[in-house]
Amino acid sequence: MLNVVLFGPPGAGKGTQAVNLIEKYKLVHLSTGDILRGELAAKSPLGLEAKKFMDKGELVPDEVVIGMIEGKIDQQAGAKGFIFDGFPRTKAQAGALDKMLSKKNTAISIMVALEVEKQELVNRLMGRGKVSGRADDQDINVIENRIAVYNRETAPVIDYYSAQGKFKPVNGMGTIDEIFGRLCGEIDKV
Repeated sequence: MLNVVLFGPPGAGKGTQAVNLIEKYKLVHLSTGDILRGELAAKSPLGLEAKKFMDKGELVPDEVVIGMIEGKIDQQAGAKGFIFDGFPRTKAQAGALDKMLSKKNTAISIMVALEVEKQELVNRLMGRGKVSGRADDQDINVIENRIAVYNRETAPVIDYYSAQGKFKPVNGMGTIDEIFGRLCGEIDKV
């Protein structure tokens, strides 16, 4: 089973690249952002709880996210593997994911991390906000906070996977096809 953590700051292009990777490797996409937005749209208790954190650009608590991810994995028992997009976001989540996957007799195969310059991230998010209408992508203060939260709380997950020899940095600047080629080059080595 091929299990890929697709990593990078907000605006790095994870969602765009995930679509291409899913098609090429026939994996199931697990995007915490999509799952959370689905819960928000449904106005579920989980979605309303998550909204309090998301509106401030903060991370949704681990126990909420981990429960959602496990539920989605259990629904896809026959999958060839998964792309984890936006998860894990903390070392605690990475450890919980490893423990959960171990119970299912599988593990993370590789973490590919898109590396993009800060100003490019801001430009991409502002551009996406104009197209999508997402409020969190239209407010420069929220964007700056999201990037700061990523650098402070999420980037340390790189150390977790580095210690396991699974971390592979990928240049996230350039065309979609160029970046996709770099990602595949790393994944194909697994």
